[in-house]
Amino acid sequence: MDHDGEKGPRVAARVIARWGVTGLTGLASLLGTCGLAACSAGPPSPGATGTSCGTTRTAANVPVDIKVTKGTVNCATVLRVERGYAAMIADGDVRGTGGGAPVTVYGWICEGYATPDVLRTRDASECHTASAEVVAVLAEPSSTGTSTGS
Repeated sequence: MDHDGEKGPRVAARVIARWGVTGLTGLASLLGTCGLAACSAGPPSPGATGTSCGTTRTAANVPVDIKVTKGTVNCATVLRVERGYAAMIADGDVRGTGGGAPVTVYGWICEGYATPDVLRTRDASECHTASAEVVAVLAEPSSTGTSTGS
């Protein structure tokens, strides 16, 4: 923090130095990505087709991996979209059995898949824009099971 208690140029300068970003291009990129006042950990990482943006949970609290299936996305944004979609389902704000019907979440269209498809593919839902798509994939089952023997 600067001497006045606000995040500002000193924070941005430390981030630029840490990343090895130089010149006005680096500063413009940094500021354009996350804004001067809100940037202390660096810009959000992009996700391109075939990559993972991280893990979140469904409305039923099941862990899912968010995979980019089309385009390049801002991972922080799509994780926020997926959390928003799960919250809408949990709150009963999405029509359809189990909340699978299409709904707009922060400008993205999200929709759940039918149970037989989820069991076959592990893809629980997808969210998309005109140029990008992400899929929430159920986490692989744990290799350690519970014993029911005596």
